Amino acid sequence: MSVDLAVVIVSFNVCDLLARCLETVLASTGNVTYEVIVVDNVSQDDTVQMVRERFPTVKVIANSDNLGYPAGNNQGLRELGVQSSDPPRYCLLLNPDTEVPPDCFDRFVRYMDENPQIGVLGPRLVLPDGHLDLACRRAFPTPEVSIYRMLGLSRLYPNSPRFGRYNMTFLDERKIAEVDSVVGAFMMVRTAAIQQVGLLDETFFMYGEDLDWAKRIKDAGWQVIYNPEVTVLHVKRASSRQNPRAQFEFYRAMPIFYYKHYRADTPFWLHWLIMLGLAFKGGPRLWPELRQIAQSYQTP
Repeated sequence: MSVDLAVVIVSFNVCDLLARCLETVLASTGNVTYEVIVVDNVSQDDTVQMVRERFPTVKVIANSDNLGYPAGNNQGLRELGVQSSDPPRYCLLLNPDTEVPPDCFDRFVRYMDENPQIGVLGPRLVLPDGHLDLACRRAFPTPEVSIYRMLGLSRLYPNSPRFGRYNMTFLDERKIAEVDSVVGAFMMVRTAAIQQVGLLDETFFMYGEDLDWAKRIKDAGWQVIYNPEVTVLHVKRASSRQNPRAQFEFYRAMPIFYYKHYRADTPFWLHWLIMLGLAFKGGPRLWPELRQIAQSYQTP
């Protein structure tokens, strides 16, 4: 018999934070049945041993290579039976640097049960200093939104529905809202939506895959909802700070998303403006990747 919720946590060198995360996950209250798996991408600390010793009910996959965030999540989703004949009803991507309240799973599963049109659900994420993690509610980085962001207009006019769309800073953080995407640090997804659109795109290594997944799910007719009735602590970038590829992959994700979803409908002049912006932001190391990505998305 399947569980209500499959929780996948991809870890990299955050042993202590992961231990705290798992403590809060396993303290969950309510009637929700759930299963948890940790996919470790070759941590150099004691992550795998710690999980096996302290949390014996948690499954562990110890990779011999760092496969990246989307590939690690896909491993966990497959292991927990998302593609089986008896899958969990919902899946949760959860970062190891988060702490969830005890009633989190119960409230969110109930909310999705009551709203069958929702494909993706995310909470209010707060940083250790109490401020909102702005990434927890996003607009898709269309060419227009991206240019406003590059020009700094989203920071100058955060309350503008036009210029503040990147992080939807014009919205009240305490009100439920339909958004384009929530962040992969806590992303609850209806299994029916996953079975319709597929797993995460492993072309991304880290960054961008959650936006891409949300766009594919939304394009398939599901809603993406930000629900601040649940608040989750997010240390943020605990793993990425230790990964030398992080900054490069942040910029590499942008042209992948752009070519995949917007290049075909972007006029020539705007396309080159976007390319110049990406080349400037990403630096010389990104330039060969821009050519390679462009070639991979060319129409035959």
